Amino acid sequence: MQTAQNDPALRRAIRIVVLLNGAYFGVEFVVARLIGSVSLLADSIDFMEDAAINSLILLALNWSVRQRARIGMVLAGILLVPGLATLWTAWQKISEPVAPAVVPLFWAGAGALLVNLTCAFLLTRFRHHSGSLTKAAFLSARNDAFANVAILVMALITVWYPSPWPDLVVGLGIALMNADAAKEVWQAARQEHRNAEP
Repeated sequence: MQTAQNDPALRRAIRIVVLLNGAYFGVEFVVARLIGSVSLLADSIDFMEDAAINSLILLALNWSVRQRARIGMVLAGILLVPGLATLWTAWQKISEPVAPAVVPLFWAGAGALLVNLTCAFLLTRFRHHSGSLTKAAFLSARNDAFANVAILVMALITVWYPSPWPDLVVGLGIALMNADAAKEVWQAARQEHRNAEP
């Protein structure tokens, strides 16, 4: 297995992923706030989290296996942050149930899907290179792409059934996917840590 330390292609891919996620966080956050969408807000926070995760991964690639495993456990906790933010936003939305504007919701979701598919494609061949670290990056991009497809479907449903509930359901689904990814990364990091013990 090629090591991360000797793989400039992995570093280049992660740098691109950090830039894409950071840039699209700003775009989606503004749209989400303007139209009052729970799912877009959750997804925008997820972009910010992905930029942070991949920045940490880039810093940790040259560390020892045990140090990388510890960072993997921290990243598992970070993966839960967007889910918690989504739950809070959903709670607020229930008290003021208004369907989000469909056209900006659809196009923001489509842009997010394009960004996440690009990131997942860049990271696919590296997902086993550094255990929990690159696994966290790949799972995050992959799950985000699934979430974006759900946002697009939800936008189409909202055209015919103007209600806040599809948006709420998708937002909560994004939270569940992040929780599952956090569990996978935690398990991989714990296994790495055990394997690294003398």
